Amino acid sequence: MGSFERREFLRVAGAGTGAMLVAKTAAGQEGSRPGAPPFSLGLASYTFRAFGVDDTIAMVKKLRVVKVSFNNFHLPLKAAAEDLRATAAKVRAAGLDLYAGGVIYMKSEAEVRHAFEYAKAAQLRMIVGSPLHNLLPLVEELVRQTDIRFAIHNHGPTDKAYPTPESAWQRIEKLDRRIGLCMDAGHTRRSGLNPAEVVRKCADRLLDLHIKDVTAADEKGETCEIGRGVIDIPALLRALISVGYSGSVSLEFEKDEKDPLPGCCESIGYLRGVLASRHTA
Repeated sequence: MGSFERREFLRVAGAGTGAMLVAKTAAGQEGSRPGAPPFSLGLASYTFRAFGVDDTIAMVKKLRVVKVSFNNFHLPLKAAAEDLRATAAKVRAAGLDLYAGGVIYMKSEAEVRHAFEYAKAAQLRMIVGSPLHNLLPLVEELVRQTDIRFAIHNHGPTDKAYPTPESAWQRIEKLDRRIGLCMDAGHTRRSGLNPAEVVRKCADRLLDLHIKDVTAADEKGETCEIGRGVIDIPALLRALISVGYSGSVSLEFEKDEKDPLPGCCESIGYLRGVLASRHTA
């Protein structure tokens, strides 16, 4: 099968087979079916940044995923502790696993300390963050005190602190192993790198993954529906399976801010279709 035919097959599989799996698969149960991968599909709530918490919960449930990472739009950094606890309780009462918060940018010691207090109030197991390099010793100290994991997020060619997962990996290699990476597949490809190869190189510190597809493998690349872009998604999923990654693969769909659900359905359907096919075997 030629490359175009293979891509077209996967596109159809994602929209067709994947759509059926969205309807038939119990929420967030990718990891519990026989032969299923060890990771779970999830969602980064930046996807629904134009919507409130209630609408976000409803749309996540339509996608039949369980794991969610909430952004400042839905779990405000400036909120009082009791409000954070109330929002987190609402999310969990809806049957969702609110496992992380972020991306949180940290430019001072006070902002690092606040991020951990924020995570404790919401009972988050992980912070997805981007601290200045000189703040990493304090991050390590607080990780040891709280047992909250910390995943550094890469933001592509224009990110001066952590443009690629490897740039973060080099900074944390000797730190507490609860400090790792939240690899953004789209920004990794926009940096000219192959996400599957990066997964294999950085597997021992990969704590979280934001998955998306992009239109070009350079700074001009923009988010598109998964399967329509330049990322080899089957290869990326194979890499995650081969290294035994057991965290969340959370969709972050930045396109169509006012109407993201159709693109999310196509993207999640594509992922489920590929995972159900021989292309990840």
